[in-house]
Amino acid sequence: MKFSSPIKKLDWYIIKKFIGTYLYSIILIMAVSIVFDANENLDKFTSNNAPLKAIIFDYYANFVPYLANLFSALFVFISVIFFTSKMASNSEIIAILASGVSFKRFMRPYMISAALITALTFYLGSEVIPKGTVKRLAFENQYKKKKRQQTADNVMLQVDRGVIAYINFYDDANKTGQGFSLDQFDGKRLVSHLTARSITYDTISDSHFKWRLYDWRIRDMHGMKEKITSGREIDSTIMMEPMDLVYSKGQQETFTSPELRDYIDKQISRGSGNVVIYEVEYHKRIASSFAAFILTTIGVSLSSRKRKGGMGLYLGIGLALSFSYILLQTVSSTFAIQADTPPILAAWIPNILFAVIAYFCYRQAPN
Repeated sequence: MKFSSPIKKLDWYIIKKFIGTYLYSIILIMAVSIVFDANENLDKFTSNNAPLKAIIFDYYANFVPYLANLFSALFVFISVIFFTSKMASNSEIIAILASGVSFKRFMRPYMISAALITALTFYLGSEVIPKGTVKRLAFENQYKKKKRQQTADNVMLQVDRGVIAYINFYDDANKTGQGFSLDQFDGKRLVSHLTARSITYDTISDSHFKWRLYDWRIRDMHGMKEKITSGREIDSTIMMEPMDLVYSKGQQETFTSPELRDYIDKQISRGSGNVVIYEVEYHKRIASSFAAFILTTIGVSLSSRKRKGGMGLYLGIGLALSFSYILLQTVSSTFAIQADTPPILAAWIPNILFAVIAYFCYRQAPN
């Protein structure tokens, strides 16, 4: 008994062309990007005495995957337009459809390829690239850009249910805060008030949230009675970390998706309102990965018909639509941050709009 493979020779032919063209376009454009970036930043690297090893392995080894994943939708669209137009101009698509293959069946290898790219970009964007971004941003802060913000004034946050922390001034360089207080409430009633002249984060502790308080004083209220205790130094567990006190640009990109979800949940439970940018990043990673399906559908629908003039028109349309998608992603993120648009909606607005375009193109393509 013979069992036929669900993936036919035609499928393998298109999948190889799709993935091959996709990888080729990434390599080509990334090579050009490295040349331009190196030319622009060579003076900064030289003046700041950046080591060659750090430039290669800490910066470019992490900059290239970040940029490639960021513009993955552009590469997908260009790849589909390029090789599908070439197939159409060689009358290959006419022969395929004339042999009894429906347009829906013709789309199957494209969707398989898009699924592979979606899985790859989601994994890279969620797990691999954030870890590399930590090294890249550290390099940029040291050798390329101005030093990141390392201080914060008048920071107040809810570190646990009914527990409010306040720091008058915090310096992230030495992990030390001045003018610290910690208030614990039972409903609306204050039951404990702790103050300390200074507070320092324990960076060598095996566990998180370890702080050392200096010149501390605690007032415990029990009805009409009050108990006061004080001391010079004390170690304490307070549910906050330095990253909760000082925000640096691009910090949300350094979290893996599970870490990002945990951080968002932790900040929401504290009552913090500064989580929108993190929520947008979380949902955008998912939405941008699924863009491969939408842009592949549009690309195949536009370029599968043989027309006079070659593929120049299709490449132009592909570039215009790809850059429109990327621009819309940026604009929709701004809506969430500045205009109180729900983060999940802001992240998916480009996909929703382009999905409508994809459906219209797909319906018209067989005609």
